[in-house]
Amino acid sequence: MPPIDIDPAAITGTPLERNALMAQRLAKVHALRQAAAGVAYPNDFAPSHTAAQAMHWFSSDPVHLHPFVALEQGAPMDLERPPPAGAPVVFSPRVHMAGRVLAINVKGKVAFLRVIDRTAAELPGLRAAENRARVATGLPERDVQVPTFQFYFSRDDDPDTFDRLFKPTEGAPWEGPLCDVGDIVGGEGLWFRTRTGEQSLWLKSAAGRPALRILTKAVRPLPDKFHGLADKETRLRQRYVDLVMNQDVREIFRKRSMVLRGVRRFLDDRGYVEVETPMMHTSLGGAAARPFRTHHNALDMPLYLRIAPELHLKRLVVGGIERVYEINRNFRNEGLSQRHNPEFTMLEFYRAYATYTDLMDEVEALIAELALQVCGSTTVHWGSEAGGTPREIRLAAPFARVRIADGLQRWAGIAEAGLGDERVLRARAAELGVHIDGHATLGKVQVELFEAVAEPHLVQPTFVYEYPAETSPLARRNDRDGGVVDRFELFIGGIEISNAFSELNDPVDQYQRFAHQLDQRAKGDEETMDLDIDYVRALEYGMPPAAGCGIGIDRLVMLLSGAESIREVILFPHMRPEGAGGGERPSAEPAPVAG
Repeated sequence: MPPIDIDPAAITGTPLERNALMAQRLAKVHALRQAAAGVAYPNDFAPSHTAAQAMHWFSSDPVHLHPFVALEQGAPMDLERPPPAGAPVVFSPRVHMAGRVLAINVKGKVAFLRVIDRTAAELPGLRAAENRARVATGLPERDVQVPTFQFYFSRDDDPDTFDRLFKPTEGAPWEGPLCDVGDIVGGEGLWFRTRTGEQSLWLKSAAGRPALRILTKAVRPLPDKFHGLADKETRLRQRYVDLVMNQDVREIFRKRSMVLRGVRRFLDDRGYVEVETPMMHTSLGGAAARPFRTHHNALDMPLYLRIAPELHLKRLVVGGIERVYEINRNFRNEGLSQRHNPEFTMLEFYRAYATYTDLMDEVEALIAELALQVCGSTTVHWGSEAGGTPREIRLAAPFARVRIADGLQRWAGIAEAGLGDERVLRARAAELGVHIDGHATLGKVQVELFEAVAEPHLVQPTFVYEYPAETSPLARRNDRDGGVVDRFELFIGGIEISNAFSELNDPVDQYQRFAHQLDQRAKGDEETMDLDIDYVRALEYGMPPAAGCGIGIDRLVMLLSGAESIREVILFPHMRPEGAGGGERPSAEPAPVAG
Protein backbone atom coordinates (compact mmCIF):
# COMPACT_ATOMS: atom_id res chain seq x y z
CA MET A 1 0.00 0.00 0.00
CA PRO A 2 1.50 3.42 -0.95
CA PRO A 3 2.18 6.11 1.67
CA ILE A 4 -0.95 7.89 2.84
CA ASP A 5 -1.66 11.37 4.07
CA ILE A 6 -3.89 11.56 7.17
CA ASP A 7 -5.54 14.84 8.10
CA PRO A 8 -5.90 14.90 11.93
CA ALA A 9 -8.94 17.16 11.62
CA ALA A 10 -10.73 14.43 9.67
CA ILE A 11 -10.46 11.79 12.40
CA THR A 12 -11.89 13.53 15.44
CA GLY A 13 -14.69 10.96 15.46
CA THR A 14 -17.91 10.94 17.46
CA PRO A 15 -18.42 12.81 20.75
CA LEU A 16 -17.87 9.71 22.92
CA GLU A 17 -14.86 8.86 25.03
CA ARG A 18 -11.65 8.35 23.06
CA ASN A 19 -8.35 6.52 23.51
CA ALA A 20 -5.20 6.08 21.45
CA LEU A 21 -6.32 2.79 19.94
CA MET A 22 -9.61 4.27 18.76
CA ALA A 23 -7.78 7.25 17.28
CA GLN A 24 -5.68 4.82 15.26
CA ARG A 25 -8.77 3.07 13.99
CA LEU A 26 -10.36 6.36 13.01
CA ALA A 27 -7.22 7.06 11.02
CA LYS A 28 -7.73 3.72 9.27
CA VAL A 29 -11.26 4.78 8.34
CA HIS A 30 -9.83 7.92 6.78
CA ALA A 31 -7.30 5.80 4.88
CA LEU A 32 -10.06 3.55 3.56
CA ARG A 33 -11.99 6.62 2.46
CA GLN A 34 -8.96 7.98 0.58
CA ALA A 35 -8.35 4.65 -1.16
CA ALA A 36 -11.96 4.21 -2.31
CA ALA A 37 -12.86 7.59 -3.77
CA GLY A 38 -14.45 8.83 -0.56
CA VAL A 39 -16.39 5.65 0.30
CA ALA A 40 -15.19 4.24 3.64
CA TYR A 41 -18.34 2.19 4.31
CA PRO A 42 -19.31 0.48 1.02
CA ASN A 43 -22.70 -1.12 0.46
CA ASP A 44 -22.12 -3.04 -2.77
CA PHE A 45 -21.13 -6.49 -1.50
CA ALA A 46 -23.77 -9.24 -1.73
CA PRO A 47 -22.98 -12.58 -0.03
CA SER A 48 -23.96 -15.61 -2.08
CA HIS A 49 -23.92 -18.03 0.85
CA THR A 50 -23.87 -18.16 4.60
CA ALA A 51 -21.43 -20.39 6.44
CA ALA A 52 -24.21 -22.89 7.18
CA GLN A 53 -25.24 -23.05 3.52
CA ALA A 54 -21.67 -23.65 2.38
CA MET A 55 -21.06 -26.35 4.99
CA HIS A 56 -24.35 -28.05 4.22
CA TRP A 57 -23.56 -28.09 0.51
CA PHE A 58 -20.06 -29.44 1.10
CA SER A 59 -21.37 -32.24 3.30
CA SER A 60 -23.79 -33.27 0.53
CA ASP A 61 -22.85 -34.93 -2.72
CA PRO A 62 -20.84 -32.15 -4.41
CA VAL A 63 -21.45 -33.52 -7.90
CA HIS A 64 -25.21 -33.93 -7.85
CA LEU A 65 -26.61 -31.94 -4.94
CA HIS A 66 -24.79 -28.61 -5.03
CA PRO A 67 -27.10 -25.60 -5.68
CA PHE A 68 -24.61 -23.61 -7.78
CA VAL A 69 -24.96 -22.64 -11.43
CA ALA A 70 -21.45 -23.53 -12.55
CA LEU A 71 -18.20 -24.89 -11.22
CA GLU A 72 -14.92 -23.03 -11.48
CA GLN A 73 -11.66 -24.76 -12.26
CA GLY A 74 -9.32 -24.17 -9.35
CA ALA A 75 -7.78 -26.02 -6.45
CA PRO A 76 -9.21 -29.39 -5.44
CA MET A 77 -11.96 -28.95 -2.85
CA ASP A 78 -10.66 -31.47 -0.34
CA LEU A 79 -7.00 -31.22 0.55
CA GLU A 80 -7.44 -33.53 3.56
CA ARG A 81 -8.82 -36.33 1.41
CA PRO A 82 -7.62 -35.70 -2.18
CA PRO A 83 -9.21 -37.86 -4.88
CA PRO A 84 -7.38 -41.04 -5.86
CA ALA A 85 -5.44 -41.13 -9.09
CA GLY A 86 -7.69 -41.21 -12.12
CA ALA A 87 -10.86 -40.20 -10.22
CA PRO A 88 -12.93 -37.23 -11.46
CA VAL A 89 -11.83 -34.06 -9.67
CA VAL A 90 -14.63 -31.83 -8.39
CA PHE A 91 -13.76 -28.16 -8.06
CA SER A 92 -15.33 -25.61 -5.76
CA PRO A 93 -17.72 -23.00 -7.09
CA ARG A 94 -16.95 -19.34 -6.45
CA VAL A 95 -18.46 -18.23 -3.15
CA HIS A 96 -19.03 -14.74 -1.72
CA MET A 97 -19.30 -14.59 2.09
CA ALA A 98 -19.38 -11.87 4.73
CA GLY A 99 -19.20 -11.60 8.51
CA ARG A 100 -17.46 -10.08 11.52
CA VAL A 101 -13.82 -10.93 12.20
CA LEU A 102 -13.27 -12.39 15.67
CA ALA A 103 -9.64 -13.49 15.29
CA ILE A 104 -6.72 -12.89 12.91
CA ASN A 105 -3.62 -15.07 12.66
CA VAL A 106 -1.00 -14.03 10.09
CA LYS A 107 1.84 -16.49 9.43
CA GLY A 108 4.23 -15.09 6.88
CA LYS A 109 2.45 -15.04 3.54
CA VAL A 110 -0.75 -16.65 4.84
CA ALA A 111 -3.57 -15.16 6.95
CA PHE A 112 -6.28 -17.10 8.79
CA LEU A 113 -9.41 -15.17 9.83
CA ARG A 114 -12.10 -16.49 12.16
CA VAL A 115 -15.39 -14.98 10.98
CA ILE A 116 -18.93 -15.15 12.36
CA ASP A 117 -22.20 -14.64 10.48
CA ARG A 118 -25.91 -14.98 11.20
CA THR A 119 -25.84 -18.79 10.97
CA ALA A 120 -23.41 -19.21 13.89
CA ALA A 121 -25.94 -21.22 15.91
CA GLU A 122 -26.26 -23.80 13.11
CA LEU A 123 -22.55 -24.54 12.71
CA PRO A 124 -22.03 -26.80 15.77
CA GLY A 125 -24.82 -29.09 14.57
CA LEU A 126 -23.40 -29.24 11.05
CA ARG A 127 -19.93 -29.95 12.41
CA ALA A 128 -21.30 -32.69 14.66
CA ALA A 129 -22.90 -34.38 11.65
CA GLU A 130 -19.63 -34.07 9.74
CA ASN A 131 -17.76 -35.57 12.69
CA ARG A 132 -19.90 -38.67 12.54
CA ALA A 133 -19.00 -39.10 8.89
CA ARG A 134 -15.31 -38.48 9.67
CA VAL A 135 -15.24 -41.14 12.36
CA ALA A 136 -16.96 -43.60 10.04
CA THR A 137 -14.17 -43.12 7.47
CA GLY A 138 -11.35 -43.34 10.01
CA LEU A 139 -10.60 -39.62 10.31
CA PRO A 140 -10.10 -37.92 13.71
CA GLU A 141 -12.89 -35.88 15.29
CA ARG A 142 -12.76 -32.09 15.22
CA ASP A 143 -14.05 -29.53 17.74
CA VAL A 144 -17.73 -28.98 16.94
CA GLN A 145 -18.60 -26.21 19.43
CA VAL A 146 -17.21 -23.46 17.23
CA PRO A 147 -19.62 -20.75 16.01
CA THR A 148 -17.13 -19.23 13.56
CA PHE A 149 -15.84 -20.24 10.12
CA GLN A 150 -12.49 -19.61 8.47
CA PHE A 151 -11.17 -17.37 5.71
CA TYR A 152 -7.87 -18.69 4.31
CA PHE A 153 -5.86 -16.01 2.49
CA SER A 154 -2.55 -16.63 0.72
CA ARG A 155 -0.54 -13.66 -0.47
CA ASP A 156 0.14 -15.51 -3.73
CA ASP A 157 -3.54 -15.22 -4.68
CA ASP A 158 -3.87 -11.42 -4.28
CA PRO A 159 -0.62 -9.80 -3.14
CA ASP A 160 -1.84 -6.19 -3.33
CA THR A 161 -4.87 -6.81 -1.08
CA PHE A 162 -2.89 -9.03 1.30
CA ASP A 163 -0.20 -6.39 1.79
CA ARG A 164 -2.73 -3.56 2.16
CA LEU A 165 -4.75 -5.34 4.85
CA PHE A 166 -2.17 -7.39 6.76
CA LYS A 167 1.21 -5.68 6.39
CA PRO A 168 2.37 -2.46 8.12
CA THR A 169 1.60 0.67 6.09
CA GLU A 170 4.38 3.14 5.39
CA GLY A 171 3.78 6.50 7.06
CA ALA A 172 0.55 5.40 8.74
CA PRO A 173 -0.36 6.80 12.19
CA TRP A 174 -1.27 3.36 13.49
CA GLU A 175 0.45 0.19 14.52
CA GLY A 176 -0.17 -3.19 12.93
CA PRO A 177 -2.33 -4.10 9.94
CA LEU A 178 -5.23 -2.19 8.45
CA CYS A 179 -7.67 -5.05 9.17
CA ASP A 180 -8.65 -5.50 12.83
CA VAL A 181 -10.62 -7.89 14.96
CA GLY A 182 -14.19 -6.58 15.01
CA ASP A 183 -14.19 -5.43 11.37
CA ILE A 184 -16.97 -6.64 9.11
CA VAL A 185 -15.46 -8.06 5.93
CA GLY A 186 -16.56 -9.56 2.64
CA GLY A 187 -14.51 -12.15 0.81
CA GLU A 188 -14.79 -14.28 -2.30
CA GLY A 189 -13.07 -17.43 -3.41
CA LEU A 190 -13.38 -21.21 -3.30
CA TRP A 191 -14.95 -23.30 -0.55
CA PHE A 192 -12.71 -26.21 0.37
CA ARG A 193 -11.39 -28.39 3.18
CA THR A 194 -7.88 -27.74 4.46
CA ARG A 195 -5.29 -30.43 5.08
CA THR A 196 -6.26 -30.38 8.77
CA GLY A 197 -9.95 -30.91 7.97
CA GLU A 198 -11.25 -27.34 8.41
CA GLN A 199 -13.91 -26.26 5.95
CA SER A 200 -12.85 -22.78 4.83
CA LEU A 201 -13.19 -20.10 2.20
CA TRP A 202 -9.99 -19.87 0.17
CA LEU A 203 -9.87 -16.19 -0.74
CA LYS A 204 -9.05 -15.54 -4.39
CA SER A 205 -9.45 -12.39 -6.47
CA ALA A 206 -11.37 -12.46 -9.74
CA ALA A 207 -12.24 -10.04 -12.55
CA GLY A 208 -10.16 -7.31 -10.95
CA ARG A 209 -12.03 -7.54 -7.64
CA PRO A 210 -10.03 -7.86 -4.41
CA ALA A 211 -10.24 -11.19 -2.62
CA LEU A 212 -11.10 -9.50 0.70
CA ARG A 213 -12.66 -6.14 1.51
CA ILE A 214 -13.34 -4.26 4.73
CA LEU A 215 -17.03 -3.42 4.57
CA THR A 216 -17.30 -1.80 8.01
CA LYS A 217 -14.35 -0.72 10.12
CA ALA A 218 -14.89 -1.29 13.85
CA VAL A 219 -13.70 1.99 15.35
CA ARG A 220 -14.31 0.76 18.90
CA PRO A 221 -12.38 -2.44 19.75
CA LEU A 222 -14.24 -5.51 20.95
CA PRO A 223 -13.57 -6.72 24.51
CA ASP A 224 -10.57 -8.95 25.10
CA LYS A 225 -11.21 -12.39 23.63
CA PHE A 226 -10.14 -14.27 26.76
CA HIS A 227 -11.96 -12.21 29.39
CA GLY A 228 -14.88 -11.35 27.11
CA LEU A 229 -17.70 -9.09 28.22
CA ALA A 230 -18.17 -10.27 31.79
CA ASP A 231 -19.65 -7.29 33.63
CA LYS A 232 -23.37 -7.95 33.79
CA GLU A 233 -24.47 -4.31 33.75
CA THR A 234 -22.27 -3.56 30.74
CA ARG A 235 -23.62 -6.63 28.98
CA LEU A 236 -27.19 -5.46 29.44
CA ARG A 237 -26.51 -1.85 28.48
CA GLN A 238 -24.43 -2.80 25.44
CA ARG A 239 -26.39 -5.82 24.28
CA TYR A 240 -24.97 -5.39 20.77
CA VAL A 241 -21.48 -6.24 22.10
CA ASP A 242 -22.89 -8.99 24.30
CA LEU A 243 -24.39 -10.67 21.23
CA VAL A 244 -21.12 -10.45 19.31
CA MET A 245 -19.02 -11.91 22.12
CA ASN A 246 -21.30 -14.52 23.71
CA GLN A 247 -22.69 -17.46 21.80
CA ASP A 248 -24.84 -18.41 24.82
CA VAL A 249 -26.62 -15.05 24.64
CA ARG A 250 -27.31 -15.45 20.93
CA GLU A 251 -28.71 -18.90 21.68
CA ILE A 252 -31.16 -17.49 24.26
CA PHE A 253 -32.66 -15.13 21.71
CA ARG A 254 -32.71 -17.81 19.03
CA LYS A 255 -34.78 -19.89 21.45
CA ARG A 256 -37.01 -16.90 22.18
CA SER A 257 -37.78 -16.63 18.48
CA MET A 258 -38.55 -20.37 18.39
CA VAL A 259 -40.94 -19.97 21.35
CA LEU A 260 -42.87 -17.18 19.61
CA ARG A 261 -43.12 -19.14 16.37
CA GLY A 262 -44.17 -22.25 18.27
CA VAL A 263 -46.89 -20.43 20.22
CA ARG A 264 -48.38 -18.98 17.05
CA ARG A 265 -48.26 -22.32 15.26
CA PHE A 266 -49.93 -24.09 18.21
CA LEU A 267 -52.80 -21.61 18.43
CA ASP A 268 -53.22 -21.15 14.67
CA ASP A 269 -53.54 -24.92 14.27
CA ARG A 270 -56.40 -24.88 16.78
CA GLY A 271 -58.40 -22.21 15.00
CA TYR A 272 -57.37 -19.15 17.02
CA VAL A 273 -57.18 -15.76 15.28
CA GLU A 274 -54.29 -13.42 16.09
CA VAL A 275 -55.27 -9.75 16.58
CA GLU A 276 -53.79 -6.47 17.78
CA THR A 277 -55.56 -4.31 20.34
CA PRO A 278 -54.75 -0.81 21.66
CA MET A 279 -51.58 -0.15 23.62
CA MET A 280 -52.97 3.08 25.14
CA HIS A 281 -56.10 2.83 27.26
CA THR A 282 -58.50 5.39 28.64
CA SER A 283 -59.16 3.34 31.79
CA LEU A 284 -57.34 0.77 33.93
CA GLY A 285 -58.47 -2.79 33.45
CA GLY A 286 -57.51 -6.38 32.80
CA ALA A 287 -55.15 -6.70 35.78
CA ALA A 288 -54.44 -5.22 39.20
CA ALA A 289 -51.27 -3.17 38.76
CA ARG A 290 -49.89 0.36 38.83
CA PRO A 291 -49.91 1.95 35.37
CA PHE A 292 -47.69 4.27 33.36
CA ARG A 293 -49.60 7.48 32.70
CA THR A 294 -49.33 9.74 29.67
CA HIS A 295 -51.35 12.52 28.03
CA HIS A 296 -52.87 12.91 24.56
CA ASN A 297 -52.26 16.53 23.61
CA ALA A 298 -54.67 16.81 20.67
CA LEU A 299 -57.58 15.30 22.62
CA ASP A 300 -56.45 16.81 25.95
CA MET A 301 -57.08 13.59 27.84
CA PRO A 302 -55.09 11.26 30.12
CA LEU A 303 -54.12 7.82 28.84
CA TYR A 304 -52.48 4.74 30.32
CA LEU A 305 -50.04 2.33 28.75
CA ARG A 306 -51.90 -0.91 28.91
CA ILE A 307 -51.38 -3.25 31.79
CA ALA A 308 -53.29 -6.05 30.00
CA PRO A 309 -55.26 -6.51 26.75
CA GLU A 310 -57.92 -8.67 28.41
CA LEU A 311 -61.01 -6.46 28.18
CA HIS A 312 -60.45 -5.66 24.51
CA LEU A 313 -59.95 -9.31 23.62
CA LYS A 314 -63.15 -10.31 25.42
CA ARG A 315 -65.02 -7.61 23.50
CA LEU A 316 -63.92 -9.51 20.39
CA VAL A 317 -65.37 -12.75 21.81
CA VAL A 318 -68.66 -10.84 22.21
CA GLY A 319 -68.31 -9.82 18.56
CA GLY A 320 -68.04 -13.43 17.40
CA ILE A 321 -64.29 -14.08 17.22
CA GLU A 322 -64.69 -17.12 19.41
CA ARG A 323 -61.00 -18.11 19.51
CA VAL A 324 -58.69 -15.11 19.67
CA TYR A 325 -55.15 -14.36 20.85
CA GLU A 326 -52.61 -11.58 21.04
CA ILE A 327 -48.86 -11.52 21.69
CA ASN A 328 -47.74 -8.04 22.62
CA ARG A 329 -46.29 -5.77 25.26
CA ASN A 330 -47.74 -4.91 28.65
CA PHE A 331 -46.50 -2.12 30.92
CA ARG A 332 -46.62 -2.06 34.71
CA ASN A 333 -45.10 0.71 36.81
CA GLU A 334 -43.70 -1.55 39.48
CA GLY A 335 -40.38 -2.77 40.90
CA LEU A 336 -37.60 -4.64 39.14
CA SER A 337 -36.49 -8.13 40.11
CA GLN A 338 -35.18 -11.33 38.58
CA ARG A 339 -38.69 -12.02 37.30
CA HIS A 340 -40.13 -8.51 36.79
CA ASN A 341 -39.47 -5.90 34.12
CA PRO A 342 -41.74 -2.85 33.67
CA GLU A 343 -42.22 -3.71 29.99
CA PHE A 344 -42.83 -7.37 29.18
CA THR A 345 -44.33 -9.64 26.54
CA MET A 346 -47.60 -11.43 27.23
CA LEU A 347 -49.64 -14.01 25.37
CA GLU A 348 -53.37 -13.85 26.06
CA PHE A 349 -55.85 -16.17 24.38
CA TYR A 350 -59.62 -16.65 24.79
CA ARG A 351 -61.79 -19.57 23.80
CA ALA A 352 -65.57 -19.61 23.74
CA TYR A 353 -67.44 -22.63 25.10
CA ALA A 354 -64.50 -23.69 27.26
CA THR A 355 -63.79 -23.79 30.99
CA TYR A 356 -60.64 -23.08 32.92
CA THR A 357 -60.02 -26.82 33.22
CA ASP A 358 -60.07 -27.08 29.42
CA LEU A 359 -57.33 -24.45 29.35
CA MET A 360 -55.31 -26.44 31.89
CA ASP A 361 -55.16 -29.22 29.32
CA GLU A 362 -54.32 -26.77 26.53
CA VAL A 363 -51.53 -25.08 28.51
CA GLU A 364 -50.04 -28.47 29.40
CA ALA A 365 -49.98 -29.42 25.72
CA LEU A 366 -48.54 -26.06 24.64
CA ILE A 367 -45.65 -26.08 27.13
CA ALA A 368 -44.75 -29.72 26.46
CA GLU A 369 -44.77 -29.08 22.69
CA LEU A 370 -42.61 -25.97 23.06
CA ALA A 371 -40.13 -27.85 25.25
CA LEU A 372 -39.73 -30.53 22.57
CA GLN A 373 -39.32 -27.96 19.80
CA VAL A 374 -36.91 -25.68 21.64
CA CYS A 375 -35.01 -28.09 23.91
CA GLY A 376 -35.56 -31.45 22.26
CA SER A 377 -36.99 -32.89 25.49
CA THR A 378 -39.77 -32.32 28.02
CA THR A 379 -37.14 -32.43 30.77
CA VAL A 380 -35.25 -29.16 31.23
CA HIS A 381 -32.86 -27.67 33.76
CA TRP A 382 -33.66 -24.35 35.37
CA GLY A 383 -32.00 -22.90 38.44
CA SER A 384 -30.14 -25.05 40.92
CA GLU A 385 -30.75 -27.17 43.99
CA ALA A 386 -29.47 -26.19 47.43
CA GLY A 387 -26.17 -27.98 46.76
CA GLY A 388 -25.63 -26.18 43.47
CA THR A 389 -26.58 -29.04 41.18
CA PRO A 390 -28.81 -28.14 38.19
CA ARG A 391 -32.49 -28.45 39.02
CA GLU A 392 -34.42 -30.81 36.77
CA ILE A 393 -37.96 -29.82 35.78
CA ARG A 394 -40.32 -32.23 34.02
CA LEU A 395 -42.73 -30.56 31.62
CA ALA A 396 -44.61 -33.62 30.37
CA ALA A 397 -48.34 -33.74 31.22
CA PRO A 398 -50.09 -34.09 33.56
CA PHE A 399 -49.13 -31.23 35.87
CA ALA A 400 -49.93 -31.29 39.60
CA ARG A 401 -53.05 -29.43 40.81
CA VAL A 402 -53.40 -27.74 44.22
CA ARG A 403 -56.21 -25.59 45.67
CA ILE A 404 -55.35 -22.37 47.51
CA ALA A 405 -57.04 -23.78 50.61
CA ASP A 406 -55.03 -27.01 50.43
CA GLY A 407 -51.78 -25.06 50.09
CA LEU A 408 -52.53 -22.94 53.16
CA GLN A 409 -53.21 -26.03 55.21
CA ARG A 410 -50.11 -27.85 53.96
CA TRP A 411 -47.46 -25.12 53.99
CA ALA A 412 -48.81 -22.51 56.43
CA GLY A 413 -50.19 -25.00 58.93
CA ILE A 414 -53.66 -23.42 58.97
CA ALA A 415 -56.45 -25.72 60.11
CA GLU A 416 -59.42 -25.93 57.75
CA ALA A 417 -61.61 -24.14 60.32
CA GLY A 418 -59.24 -21.15 60.34
CA LEU A 419 -59.09 -20.63 56.56
CA GLY A 420 -62.02 -18.21 56.68
CA ASP A 421 -60.90 -16.35 59.81
CA GLU A 422 -58.89 -13.25 58.90
CA ARG A 423 -57.52 -12.90 62.44
CA VAL A 424 -56.14 -16.45 62.38
CA LEU A 425 -54.53 -15.87 58.99
CA ARG A 426 -52.96 -12.55 60.00
CA ALA A 427 -51.64 -14.03 63.23
CA ARG A 428 -50.03 -16.92 61.34
CA ALA A 429 -48.56 -14.50 58.80
CA ALA A 430 -47.01 -12.48 61.63
CA GLU A 431 -45.51 -15.67 63.12
CA LEU A 432 -43.94 -16.49 59.74
CA GLY A 433 -42.68 -12.95 59.19
CA VAL A 434 -44.99 -12.29 56.23
CA HIS A 435 -46.05 -8.65 55.96
CA ILE A 436 -49.66 -8.10 54.87
CA ASP A 437 -51.15 -4.65 54.34
CA GLY A 438 -53.67 -3.57 56.95
CA HIS A 439 -56.28 -2.74 54.26
CA ALA A 440 -56.12 -6.23 52.72
CA THR A 441 -59.40 -8.13 52.62
CA LEU A 442 -59.78 -11.76 53.72
CA GLY A 443 -59.26 -13.06 50.19
CA LYS A 444 -56.17 -10.96 49.66
CA VAL A 445 -54.74 -12.11 53.00
CA GLN A 446 -55.25 -15.72 51.91
CA VAL A 447 -53.51 -15.18 48.58
CA GLU A 448 -50.58 -13.18 49.98
CA LEU A 449 -49.94 -15.76 52.69
CA PHE A 450 -50.14 -18.54 50.11
CA GLU A 451 -47.67 -16.74 47.84
CA ALA A 452 -45.19 -16.37 50.70
CA VAL A 453 -45.30 -19.90 52.08
CA ALA A 454 -46.34 -22.13 49.18
CA GLU A 455 -44.82 -20.75 45.98
CA PRO A 456 -41.21 -21.71 46.81
CA HIS A 457 -42.37 -25.35 46.98
CA LEU A 458 -43.99 -25.30 43.53
CA VAL A 459 -40.89 -26.33 41.61
CA GLN A 460 -42.45 -28.92 39.34
CA PRO A 461 -45.32 -27.64 37.15
CA THR A 462 -48.34 -27.06 39.39
CA PHE A 463 -51.78 -25.56 38.71
CA VAL A 464 -52.99 -23.59 41.73
CA TYR A 465 -56.76 -23.09 41.53
CA GLU A 466 -59.91 -21.87 43.30
CA TYR A 467 -58.80 -18.32 44.13
CA PRO A 468 -60.90 -16.04 46.40
CA ALA A 469 -63.53 -14.18 44.37
CA GLU A 470 -62.59 -10.76 45.74
CA THR A 471 -59.04 -11.08 44.29
CA SER A 472 -60.32 -12.03 40.82
CA PRO A 473 -62.77 -9.36 39.64
CA LEU A 474 -63.04 -10.70 36.08
CA ALA A 475 -63.37 -14.43 36.79
CA ARG A 476 -66.52 -16.55 36.97
CA ARG A 477 -67.70 -17.68 40.40
CA ASN A 478 -67.47 -21.38 41.16
CA ASP A 479 -70.88 -23.10 40.99
CA ARG A 480 -70.18 -25.14 44.12
CA ASP A 481 -68.64 -22.38 46.25
CA GLY A 482 -69.45 -18.77 45.35
CA GLY A 483 -66.63 -17.51 47.56
CA VAL A 484 -64.03 -18.74 45.06
CA VAL A 485 -63.69 -18.43 41.30
CA ASP A 486 -62.85 -20.85 38.50
CA ARG A 487 -59.28 -19.66 38.13
CA PHE A 488 -55.82 -21.16 38.04
CA GLU A 489 -52.24 -19.95 38.07
CA LEU A 490 -49.48 -22.19 36.77
CA PHE A 491 -46.24 -22.22 38.77
CA ILE A 492 -42.96 -23.72 37.57
CA GLY A 493 -39.68 -23.33 39.43
CA GLY A 494 -41.47 -21.32 42.12
CA ILE A 495 -42.53 -18.66 39.59
CA GLU A 496 -45.94 -17.84 38.13
CA ILE A 497 -45.92 -18.66 34.42
CA SER A 498 -49.62 -18.44 33.57
CA ASN A 499 -52.94 -17.09 34.88
CA ALA A 500 -56.32 -18.24 33.56
CA PHE A 501 -59.98 -18.46 34.46
CA SER A 502 -63.46 -19.14 33.26
CA GLU A 503 -64.73 -15.74 32.22
CA LEU A 504 -67.38 -13.79 34.09
CA ASN A 505 -70.11 -13.03 31.55
CA ASP A 506 -72.84 -11.80 33.93
CA PRO A 507 -72.97 -8.00 33.35
CA VAL A 508 -74.62 -7.27 36.71
CA ASP A 509 -72.05 -9.26 38.69
CA GLN A 510 -69.27 -7.64 36.65
CA TYR A 511 -70.57 -4.14 37.42
CA GLN A 512 -70.71 -4.94 41.13
CA ARG A 513 -67.14 -6.23 41.13
CA PHE A 514 -65.89 -3.12 39.37
CA ALA A 515 -67.68 -1.06 42.06
CA HIS A 516 -65.93 -3.14 44.75
CA GLN A 517 -62.59 -2.34 43.10
CA LEU A 518 -63.34 1.37 43.36
CA ASP A 519 -64.25 0.92 47.01
CA GLN A 520 -60.91 -0.78 47.66
CA ARG A 521 -59.10 2.04 45.89
CA ALA A 522 -60.80 4.55 48.19
CA LYS A 523 -59.39 2.57 51.14
CA GLY A 524 -55.83 2.91 49.84
CA ASP A 525 -55.33 -0.04 47.48
CA GLU A 526 -53.45 1.39 44.48
CA GLU A 527 -53.59 -1.83 42.43
CA THR A 528 -57.25 -1.78 41.43
CA MET A 529 -59.23 -1.50 38.21
CA ASP A 530 -61.43 1.29 36.89
CA LEU A 531 -65.13 0.96 36.22
CA ASP A 532 -65.19 0.19 32.49
CA ILE A 533 -68.78 1.00 31.51
CA ASP A 534 -68.22 0.15 27.85
CA TYR A 535 -67.05 -3.35 28.79
CA VAL A 536 -70.15 -3.85 30.92
CA ARG A 537 -72.22 -2.71 27.93
CA ALA A 538 -70.46 -5.30 25.75
CA LEU A 539 -71.39 -8.01 28.25
CA GLU A 540 -75.00 -6.85 28.15
CA TYR A 541 -75.08 -7.84 24.46
CA GLY A 542 -74.07 -11.32 25.59
CA MET A 543 -70.70 -13.04 25.72
CA PRO A 544 -70.73 -16.82 25.25
CA PRO A 545 -69.38 -18.94 28.08
CA ALA A 546 -65.62 -18.75 27.68
CA ALA A 547 -62.24 -19.15 29.32
CA GLY A 548 -59.10 -17.07 28.89
CA CYS A 549 -55.44 -17.45 29.70
CA GLY A 550 -52.36 -15.25 29.94
CA ILE A 551 -48.80 -16.62 29.69
CA GLY A 552 -45.71 -14.52 30.35
CA ILE A 553 -43.51 -15.07 27.30
CA ASP A 554 -40.39 -13.74 29.03
CA ARG A 555 -40.72 -16.18 31.92
CA LEU A 556 -41.50 -19.02 29.53
CA VAL A 557 -38.28 -18.24 27.64
CA MET A 558 -36.41 -18.19 30.96
CA LEU A 559 -37.68 -21.69 31.65
CA LEU A 560 -36.78 -23.10 28.23
CA SER A 561 -33.40 -21.37 27.96
CA GLY A 562 -32.23 -21.87 31.56
CA ALA A 563 -31.90 -18.10 32.17
CA GLU A 564 -32.11 -17.09 35.83
CA SER A 565 -33.12 -13.45 35.31
CA ILE A 566 -35.82 -11.91 33.14
CA ARG A 567 -33.28 -9.33 31.97
CA GLU A 568 -31.29 -12.12 30.31
CA VAL A 569 -34.19 -12.90 27.94
CA ILE A 570 -35.12 -9.30 27.05
CA LEU A 571 -32.83 -7.75 24.47
CA PHE A 572 -32.93 -4.27 25.98
CA PRO A 573 -34.17 -4.44 29.59
CA HIS A 574 -34.95 -1.25 31.49
CA MET A 575 -32.04 0.24 33.43
CA ARG A 576 -31.15 3.57 34.94
CA PRO A 577 -29.36 5.96 32.56
CA GLU A 578 -25.59 5.58 32.53
CA GLY A 579 -23.99 7.61 35.28
CA ALA A 580 -27.23 7.99 37.25
CA GLY A 581 -25.91 5.77 40.03
CA GLY A 582 -27.91 4.12 42.73
CA GLY A 583 -28.46 0.89 40.82
CA GLU A 584 -31.86 -0.54 40.11
CA ARG A 585 -34.69 -0.27 42.59
CA PRO A 586 -35.20 -3.87 43.70
CA SER A 587 -38.49 -5.63 44.14
CA ALA A 588 -39.38 -6.85 47.60
CA GLU A 589 -39.89 -10.34 46.22
CA PRO A 590 -37.22 -13.04 46.50
CA ALA A 591 -35.54 -14.61 43.50
CA PRO A 592 -36.43 -18.29 43.78
CA VAL A 593 -34.99 -19.38 40.42
CA ALA A 594 -31.46 -19.42 41.76
CA GLY A 595 -32.39 -21.41 44.82
